[in-house]
Amino acid sequence: MISVRGLTKRYGSTAAVEDLSFDVAPGAVTGFLGPNGSGKSTTMRMIMGLDAPDAGQALVNGRPYAELAWPLREVGALLEARTYHPGRSASRHLRALAAGGGIPGARVDEVLRTVGLSEVAHRRAGTFSLGMAQRLGIAGALLGDPGVLLFDEPVNGLDPEGVRWIRDLMKGLAAEGRTVLVSSHLISEMALTADHLVVIGQGRLLADTSVAELTADGASLEEAFFRLTSGSATYRGTAGPSAAAPHAAAPSDTSPTATSHRSTR
Repeated sequence: MISVRGLTKRYGSTAAVEDLSFDVAPGAVTGFLGPNGSGKSTTMRMIMGLDAPDAGQALVNGRPYAELAWPLREVGALLEARTYHPGRSASRHLRALAAGGGIPGARVDEVLRTVGLSEVAHRRAGTFSLGMAQRLGIAGALLGDPGVLLFDEPVNGLDPEGVRWIRDLMKGLAAEGRTVLVSSHLISEMALTADHLVVIGQGRLLADTSVAELTADGASLEEAFFRLTSGSATYRGTAGPSAAAPHAAAPSDTSPTATSHRSTR
């Protein structure tokens, strides 16, 4: 479970995220949508404790990330693809993560198989394409077999087969009862992947609702998204009373084969 309450982050006079509140429940894929520059990555970094909010809080299973006893076992995240030493092999990179997180080394081979990198496990990660780097980042996120997962633009650099693999992986993780938050600017892909949507614009909440409700008037998800982010629609959502007060939309500032994942818990 992820809970965001009144989250605010400013850089000088610019609000990257402002009074943002939403929940990400287990057992569903929650799509985190917004135009480029809307605050999606900043929000995810605050959830992971990488950026400190100016106000509000982000909790994972009821605690700030910094207070989790074994964070890699509770939360997995892909926020940037190339967060490894380029001279290390994929296997060595993951083994270093496992050692630091108290995770058995045998888990490394399992996640390499899951993401389809077993055959290049001993190759220097610095030689990987962007798509392969994304797969390695996903392997790192899955390493601790966590119940909460965050993925920031996970399909970047992937070919159509890889995109479909990501889609199936996200759905499979949610079906296992995990909490899955996926940010993307690819509306068509979220229409095929997400069960629930959190849409933001200029750091503010625009919608917190199911895909079905957002498109209930017969519009496509793409049409509904552009109505929200262009400022031509008011807030629509099913968020509970603990969520933030609705905001009107504001114009955006910028318009190898893998196996299926199976939990080892």
